[in-house]
Amino acid sequence: MIEDELAHFDKSINEFWNKFRSTVSDTSCQMMGLRDTYKDSIKALTEICRRNKLIQEKKDNLLRLIAEIKDKNEKLEVLTANIQDLKEEYAKKKETISAANKANEERLKRLQKSADLYKDRLGLEIRKIYGDKLQFIFTNIDPKHPENPFMFSLHLNEAREYEVSDSAPHLECLAEFQENVRKTNNFSAFLANVRKAFIAMVYN
Repeated sequence: MIEDELAHFDKSINEFWNKFRSTVSDTSCQMMGLRDTYKDSIKALTEICRRNKLIQEKKDNLLRLIAEIKDKNEKLEVLTANIQDLKEEYAKKKETISAANKANEERLKRLQKSADLYKDRLGLEIRKIYGDKLQFIFTNIDPKHPENPFMFSLHLNEAREYEVSDSAPHLECLAEFQENVRKTNNFSAFLANVRKAFIAMVYN
């Protein structure tokens, strides 16, 4: 009886030990599995962090490049606008200069057209001299010396107005005549007045 109980107890002990050892073994395997899973998770997480850092760096570089491109585009737009303004300003100045030159040419043509008439009727000769000036030379002023010259010079200033200078002999009233011809643009009357002034000087 006692032997049977001992045998049964010994069997129970062996069964318990086998179960315990199997459980411990399974737990150990599970622990090792969890440890490997943890290691893999850590490795994966580290890789994700590394990739996220690279992505962030690339994103920052991209944003910096976009900002640089935007800045360059804005500067380019300003430069393009400035160039366009300069082109328009140049075109306006060119047009103004062209119009002024055309007006100047027209005035010179009118003066040249009148030169022959004045030379025949008034003993007037017109010469082009230095500084784009015209020199007006009257003769037949002094009855005693009809060949004696009475002269003055004329040119157009920056404002495209008549400017008289270098009269010989000197006429005090020449400045007044200049103002009148600027107002009236009647050049024939201007020349007639200058001739009369030279004649009056001879007889005085």
